[in-house]
Amino acid sequence: MIKDDDLKEIKPKPATCSASPEHVSSGLPIPKVMRICTFSPDDWEDFIEEWSTSLSGAYAKVRRFGGPGDLGVDIAGFTSERGFQGDWDNYQCKRYDHPLRPSDIWVEIGKIVYYSYKKEYLPPRRHFFVASQGISTSLEQLLNKPDTLKAKARENWKKHCQMGIATTEGIPLTGNLEVHFNAFDFSIFSSKSHVELIEGHSTTGYHAVRFGGGLPPRPDPGKPPETPAKTESRYIRQLLDAYGDQLGAAMTDPVALDAHAPIKRDFLRQRERFYHAESLRNFARDTVPEGTFAALQNEVCHGVIDICEGHHQDGFERMRATLTQAASLSLTANPLSSVTKKQDCQGICHQLANDDRLTWVPNDG
Repeated sequence: MIKDDDLKEIKPKPATCSASPEHVSSGLPIPKVMRICTFSPDDWEDFIEEWSTSLSGAYAKVRRFGGPGDLGVDIAGFTSERGFQGDWDNYQCKRYDHPLRPSDIWVEIGKIVYYSYKKEYLPPRRHFFVASQGISTSLEQLLNKPDTLKAKARENWKKHCQMGIATTEGIPLTGNLEVHFNAFDFSIFSSKSHVELIEGHSTTGYHAVRFGGGLPPRPDPGKPPETPAKTESRYIRQLLDAYGDQLGAAMTDPVALDAHAPIKRDFLRQRERFYHAESLRNFARDTVPEGTFAALQNEVCHGVIDICEGHHQDGFERMRATLTQAASLSLTANPLSSVTKKQDCQGICHQLANDDRLTWVPNDG
């Protein structure tokens, strides 16, 4: 019979962090390491593709392989243009419903030994196991003991590798293959933890979109160089045409603006805005997925094009009206919206003018 002493008052644990509006709307955040474990097969594949881009700085090139003919290679990082005939690293990415066990890797080790013996490639410099549910303690211990790993691989060859490496023939560990196996350096085999994956992924432009947490602080934009760069030539030409259209005199180069102080000040402001937008473009390249900044440009273009193509007294007034409209846009749908300033929107107009997507002095008037 249940006694009163067996019954305890319900007392949930106190919150370990301060509650916020985000918690009320979305619940407590799930740690990134735990979130990886919940990835669907498609999400895991997407995550690995994104994470792979973080390897590019360490290698001459990084390539993804797949399919039945992958020869045990998943993601290869090549240190030179020699590819598989030079130094290279292999990242074997697995998705199981359990942490990776020794029984999961024997055939993968067998493939590397066998196909390097067949001279399909030189043995990799390093071979990392990457798993959606992490690495089991028993496997991690084996990977830290190369001699034991080699002995266990030999013991498991017949069961896992002999008929598992190739579907068309059995591959016994005998003869020259055994000689190659005996000489093979098993210290190349190791693993990547979820923490290491997250650290690498955090350096890519996909991290904030996949895991949230906001964008990193945006650096202040640099000041425009005194002498315009070649990349500025088209939008500056459009600016000079707009000024000349109002003044009724051709402006051949920026020096011609020195005689018109208000116009010269405006010119300097427009260049600052252009460089604001350029700094946002550079920031986007490192923090959000490819195409995000181009989508922002398109949104600005759609937001101002009707004003730009409307009737205006001259090219300068057309430009001013377009920039005023750009500064009033509410760009809440783009991932960059939290770090986009009015100057950026106005500078994007000059980027669009640089690409002739906006024109201050149309040919028809």
